[in-house]
Amino acid sequence: MRVQRVVMPESERVSWTLLGDDLVPVAPAERFLAYLSSTERSPNTVKAYAHDLKDWLTFVGAHGLDWRAVTVEDVARFTAWLRLPPSARAGLVSVLPSVAAHCTESSVNRKLASVGSFYDFHARHGVEVAALLRRVAPAGHRALATAYRPFLDHVSSRQPRTSPVVRLKAVRPMPRVLEARQTQAILDACERLRDRLLFGLLLDTGVRIGEALGMRHDDVGIAERQVVVAPRDNDNGARVKSGRSRTVPASADLMRLYVDYLNGEYGALDSDYVFVNLWAEPRGRPMTYAGAYDLVLRLRRRTGIAFEPHQFRHTYATWLLRRGAGMESVKELLGHASVTTTIDTYGHLSVEDARRVLTDAGWFTERQVRL
Repeated sequence: MRVQRVVMPESERVSWTLLGDDLVPVAPAERFLAYLSSTERSPNTVKAYAHDLKDWLTFVGAHGLDWRAVTVEDVARFTAWLRLPPSARAGLVSVLPSVAAHCTESSVNRKLASVGSFYDFHARHGVEVAALLRRVAPAGHRALATAYRPFLDHVSSRQPRTSPVVRLKAVRPMPRVLEARQTQAILDACERLRDRLLFGLLLDTGVRIGEALGMRHDDVGIAERQVVVAPRDNDNGARVKSGRSRTVPASADLMRLYVDYLNGEYGALDSDYVFVNLWAEPRGRPMTYAGAYDLVLRLRRRTGIAFEPHQFRHTYATWLLRRGAGMESVKELLGHASVTTTIDTYGHLSVEDARRVLTDAGWFTERQVRL
């Protein structure tokens, strides 16, 4: 099997499908992936589902199973199969205990969630497997790791909640935050105003790289000192992840940098997009993900800092929280659909944060007991 990129003939949207060894779309996967595309799920989301279903259907085929009649035991075996190196999945090679697992716990859980969604979809067509893969919790039962309860939680908690029957225990990695000196070094290594503006925007507003690449001039309010993140179809494939608009305050320094960029490099170029090709063909076309990541690679070589664009977003959120911003405010600025996402991602303390809290509380200086 292989995952294949396709372009929808009606809308020219990019999507993905799963082809069998005969190069014909795998029917059950194709129906589900087409459903995701028709509901305007991100192409990257559809692609991830396609790869996860490829693993599942490959496992099912290799073990002579009928995808419409699998059991919980089969899903558990699939979990163990994912952890094996690809060369050992046929069972012909022994794997030593010291060999690292091929898929991490979080990757396995994502694939299991994709398989669960796949069967939830086909349950509407009479495939009675979804109920075996989901555990239903009674109304009012919650298993949150924090004491936070969102507004109207008492209403939503009356509904039964589902969770996967098979799931690995995974440790959520702490977001990697850039230090101030690293951020400054990256900005100073930008040789063009456009490039400095791009990373300045990521740091100053916390927008995602796709949201920045899809930004239009009408989205930048110089007098208001704000930027608008709006979901729309973009020629470069950039997307707003949450699917809803938000307005984010920006600094005067960012607005001055934007004006300098317009006067110094953009000039009289006729384009709606803020970030465009200025020194390479096709000139005036919006900057793509590939172009942005090529810039990241060049800046890595210049600075010696192994960074990703998303780290600017982590840095923005972490700096806000360290300065006392509330979780609800940060959630709105980042465009998270739920404050639980914000808490799970940024509700952490680094060693430096913990030391600052202890120092402010007088733990190191105002003890009544000598050690």
